[in-house]
Amino acid sequence: MATAGAYSEVSPAVPEWLNKGDNAWQMTASTLVSIQSVPGLVILYGSIVKKKWAVNSAFMALYAFAAVLICWVLVCYRMAFGDKLLPFWGKGAPALGQKFLIRQARVPETASDPFYPMASLVYFQFTFAAITLILLAGSVLGRMNIRAWMAFVPLWLIFSYTVGAFSLWGGGFLYQWDVIDYSGGYVIHLSSGIAGLTAAYWVGPRLKSDRERFPPNNVLLMLAGAGLLWMGWSGFNGGAPYAANVAASIAVLNTNICAATSLLVWTSLDVIFFKKPSVIGAVQGMMTGLVCITPGAGVVQSWAAIVMGILSGSIPWVSMMILHKKSKLLLKIDDTLGVFHTHAVAGLLGGLLTGLLAEPALCRLLKPGTNTRGAFYGGNGGNQFLKQIVAALFVAGWNVVVTTLILLAIKLFIPLRMPDEELVIGDDAVHGEEAYALWGDGERYDPTKHDPAKQGRHVSSSYSGEISQSPYGNGARGVTVEL
Repeated sequence: MATAGAYSEVSPAVPEWLNKGDNAWQMTASTLVSIQSVPGLVILYGSIVKKKWAVNSAFMALYAFAAVLICWVLVCYRMAFGDKLLPFWGKGAPALGQKFLIRQARVPETASDPFYPMASLVYFQFTFAAITLILLAGSVLGRMNIRAWMAFVPLWLIFSYTVGAFSLWGGGFLYQWDVIDYSGGYVIHLSSGIAGLTAAYWVGPRLKSDRERFPPNNVLLMLAGAGLLWMGWSGFNGGAPYAANVAASIAVLNTNICAATSLLVWTSLDVIFFKKPSVIGAVQGMMTGLVCITPGAGVVQSWAAIVMGILSGSIPWVSMMILHKKSKLLLKIDDTLGVFHTHAVAGLLGGLLTGLLAEPALCRLLKPGTNTRGAFYGGNGGNQFLKQIVAALFVAGWNVVVTTLILLAIKLFIPLRMPDEELVIGDDAVHGEEAYALWGDGERYDPTKHDPAKQGRHVSSSYSGEISQSPYGNGARGVTVEL
């Protein structure tokens, strides 16, 4: 039978170096991280924004996922994990050939040799690249020109993401310097938060009416997207060791402990200061906990995960709820979903706490023979904390400069911000489609305002609702339901 070879010790499809358990876990982890983006963040973005931006926000995430995959296999994977070109950049080349994809995985500049095929590693690392762009999009929802976004995604992936990934993970200078970024606190979250804030500055703000009132169009659906994001994080951090090993188990447990602690602390602060537990706040707290633990998930003890959760549920809360309102710069920049606070602040916090709390024995599980440790464990731990600071400054500085240059270049050909007439209408003007067959943004029905028949517009109806005709083409229409 054709399946018999799959259970043989050695066959063309099961070479001697293949560990089936590691390969199965790596593909599972890849799928979990993919689900964080599609449908996780697609659902989260489509529901956490004002109704008129639901389609546009969800599509920005979906487009980025597809565009990043093609760019990744064409050139970017090997820029991030291939042979060294510069101390911070690898040599770009396609990752599409059969001989390349079926051989044992290897990251040449780190001498890492996972026991599964290159194809598994290429896809796993793609899922991280994709979610980084999608997280960045959260800063510019509700006004960025979709054509500018379509140009921005591949350019930022090539010139920004691959630099951070190679420097910290692919064997670049920060990796060789033993900077700890277990699963992307700097590569993914600090970079997306800083680049998102920079992009929000150059794109410009939403309409004044949207900035003042931007209610979620579906809180329950937002929770569904957030739940997929949380559960998927077990693959996010659990897949980082490239094996189904002890480090992966520690990372998964710590990830969930920190997220739960952070959610509870954020919610408690909301109750103390605002007298009500905010569901959106709980999601923010969950997110900051997941982000904070990411750079140290496999190298800190579980009691330290609780400490990190307490700090990630409080420090980003203070930066978002208090410091943001006192900063003229942050008030000027319209960061739609507060990505700077939930990802840049939390990612930086996690990286610095890892420099304090990284446990020596757990560090050796990842890099045997090293003497890496956090500052709290004495020895050379103080140097480790300084290394974490320098790495954060490099990642932040690179993203500010490169994101600025990319957007200024795009601006020469494509406006970065939608025209005001499209901003007033939203999805219907941009895509010719609307998310819901409903009227209003959380408004009560007003016949003089919501009934097209009473506004002198053409109405066609073959059922109890009325279809509002749009001047923007033949896309999906909304249904005005008179209750």
